[in-house]
Amino acid sequence: MSNNVAGVGTRLSAIAIAQDESQLKAVELEKRGGAFEVLWTKSSEVGRTDRRLFAAECGLSVKPTGQAKTDDAKIVVVGFDSAGVAFYRIGVPAAKEEEIAAMVRLQAEARLPLPAEQMELAWRAGRGRDGQMAVTIAAARREHLQGFVEDVRGFRPTKILLDYEGIVKAWRTFFSGNERSAVVVSIGSRNTQVCLAEQGSLINAVSLDTGMKDFSAVQEDSIGGQELAEQTETTERFAQDMRSVMELFGYAEPAELPVFVLSDGSGVIESIVSCLESAGLNVAAALPEIKKLRAQMELGVEDIYEYRVPIGLALMALEARAEELNIFERLYNPAGEGKKKHWLYSTKAACAIAAVMLAGLVIVSYAVDVAGRDAIKKRLRASASEINVNQLMQRQKLIKTVARERPDLLQLLNEINTQDSGGIMLDSFDFKKGRPVTISGQAPGTDQLYKFQAALLNKKGITRVIIQNTSPDTKGKKLKFTIIFHYKSFTMKRTRT
Repeated sequence: MSNNVAGVGTRLSAIAIAQDESQLKAVELEKRGGAFEVLWTKSSEVGRTDRRLFAAECGLSVKPTGQAKTDDAKIVVVGFDSAGVAFYRIGVPAAKEEEIAAMVRLQAEARLPLPAEQMELAWRAGRGRDGQMAVTIAAARREHLQGFVEDVRGFRPTKILLDYEGIVKAWRTFFSGNERSAVVVSIGSRNTQVCLAEQGSLINAVSLDTGMKDFSAVQEDSIGGQELAEQTETTERFAQDMRSVMELFGYAEPAELPVFVLSDGSGVIESIVSCLESAGLNVAAALPEIKKLRAQMELGVEDIYEYRVPIGLALMALEARAEELNIFERLYNPAGEGKKKHWLYSTKAACAIAAVMLAGLVIVSYAVDVAGRDAIKKRLRASASEINVNQLMQRQKLIKTVARERPDLLQLLNEINTQDSGGIMLDSFDFKKGRPVTISGQAPGTDQLYKFQAALLNKKGITRVIIQNTSPDTKGKKLKFTIIFHYKSFTMKRTRT
């Protein structure tokens, strides 16, 4: 394929750069009406992964950090290696976006491998069903992301996208993909990306350390008994890894979900598909549809496969729908106007988040409510002319007494979630004054559940922690539970005298 870098005038186009193991690859993709055309492609030499230098070779303006001149007519995107990103799939009650954000943050912090302040998050909600909504969370170490931002700041890309999303996008558009749930397998030279797609979007992903070269090596040497044994071991290990990934995605039966292996038409990929089919997977090779992609040079199946990731990223840039998992949102602002801070992390939003948590997760019944406090203030204003200092002080004490009668539920939620949860995930939190607090969730096993019970008993203000019931979930891998406990004096029944 030609590596000629060509200009495109004022037509709508996007340049995408992605790393493919020890190489950098780029394409410029133009959208004209409803059709797409590859204007040029370019690959760095093996072992050269300097993005600023490669960007300059692609015709982009590269200046010292923070001094690049932005060309508003050119869209430039760069792919981030998603192998450094952890993906989680959680369920939350269907709610408004800001309410979901608070619930996502609460659950994500219990799963993160590092303290929340050292991580960055992005999330995307799927369609709601039966009052529940599935959410995909992407999390990565902030230090790692910041290093990547500094690496690309010199040529100031319009966006930084996850390369796994580019894989799903390329499959959906040029490899006969669809909106049904499916596993998309993209095989590199030394590793394999396994992406779970739903409604045409990435919802989970795993990287395996087996690639084309592992299969090619055993295929070329498989003439003797030892080489044949090595080939069998490689294929069986890969098949087992794929079955494990399917289980991780929530599909215990391998044939439950279709698996599409992106293909260049080579015999190596055909043998991999055959291996997975023998292992009981519902698998098929997905060849690119050349007719869907025009080019100013000769473009074959092998070429589309080689540049599948930057092609997918360029497609995302040209069809921007603001639905990508933007894990760089707080760390990178291409306009150079300072780092954009998402409302979810803002100090000013703390009260709003607290309100959302209480509205979305807690059912609250106050004995002394806001109306009572407002009535006190109204009486204060009405009698302002007759108030002396002593009266004002007495009424101020009354207001403080009202405030003390209101439980700090945000503090209680933090108390429950700040401890080492041991894999405990909360699904609901129910507080009503005069009766025990009820929480429900899932635990990895009975040992972790009992440890969680003991940890709650050690919390100040929490007493009488009782595991009310337990039951295995539908897949038998988690233990569903309900716990009740008392919180200070708020949950105790009071008798009238």
